[in-house]
Amino acid sequence: MTTVYLNGQYLPRERALISADDRGFIFGDGIYEVVRIIQRRIFEWDAHAERMVCGLSGLRIAFGEREVAGLKGICDRLVSDNGLTDGEATIYLQVSRGSAPRIHQFPSAGTPPTVYAFATKFTVPRELREKGGKAITFPDIRWARCDLKTVNLLGPVLARQAAAEAGAYEAIFLRDGMMTEGAATNAFAVIGGVLRTYPLSNYILPGITRKVLVQLAANFDLSIIEEPVRHSELPAAEELFVCGTTTDVTPIVELDGRPVGNGKPGAITKTLQDALAARMYEAVNAAY
Repeated sequence: MTTVYLNGQYLPRERALISADDRGFIFGDGIYEVVRIIQRRIFEWDAHAERMVCGLSGLRIAFGEREVAGLKGICDRLVSDNGLTDGEATIYLQVSRGSAPRIHQFPSAGTPPTVYAFATKFTVPRELREKGGKAITFPDIRWARCDLKTVNLLGPVLARQAAAEAGAYEAIFLRDGMMTEGAATNAFAVIGGVLRTYPLSNYILPGITRKVLVQLAANFDLSIIEEPVRHSELPAAEELFVCGTTTDVTPIVELDGRPVGNGKPGAITKTLQDALAARMYEAVNAAY
């Protein structure tokens, strides 16, 4: 039996019922986070919590810093109740504006948000990490607040479906001729020996793993520039990789049917893969 959390209660998944009038369902009016659990510990919880607070504030949902901080205890309980204390797991956290009659403007003050969370066992796809995957490019026609992690994910859904139909792992978004990010990841390219990624703005999600990798790159004296990569530059990229909470550092070895570099994961990608793994797992081991 899988236990989930919904509005103050821990319930079997099949008994967790959300109103058909919930604004998350009707409008996609909500914010979510996915956190990685390693041996009961949440990796980079503070960064996830900070991003969630920013997102909820951006949508003006009445669920502030104190309430978000309280979600950490819910994560711990879900890990325990679902027998996920060994190995790895992920937890999905979602807060919508709540249930109310369908009108576009906000419901009346005092309408309680809907808070939902569930945990899932996670297995690292080691072959994909080691050998790399394929990607396609896809037009980035999402709304202009990609920095808010909203539950409205139609853009990424359509992009990932196009990738699946092409036998690829990920879709790389292109906006105004520039690589922004992946459909469910942030993206980096190595061009002329320099690591580049789209700068933080309203056009990309401020990824937690992205943030960690920028910090780690400095430890290895890697030249990194937060500068857009033009679509026309991608064929000359020596390396390309995507990253995320469940993606870690995943090499992209083929883009739009053409090999990236020599068609194998590159040295900079491997360096950051190893550095991220050390950060993730050493942080856990140090706690024991």
